[in-house]
Amino acid sequence: MEYLPQDPAMLVSAVNMLLRDLEYDSLESLCYSFDRDPEEIKKYLLHYDYVYNEQQKQFRPVM
Repeated sequence: MEYLPQDPAMLVSAVNMLLRDLEYDSLESLCYSFDRDPEEIKKYLLHYDYVYNEQQKQFRPVM
């Protein structure tokens, strides 16, 4: 993957896949390798009702 998608659903899917498949051990390491700020991604996805769960290492819908 050359870049992280901008579409919220695609971004959640890509980030969760990369973390799940152990490509990266944390959201921070994933973001830094794609030259993105983890806090910006969290804020962006929160706007679309996704929140990052540190323990599960994945974005989940806000309930």
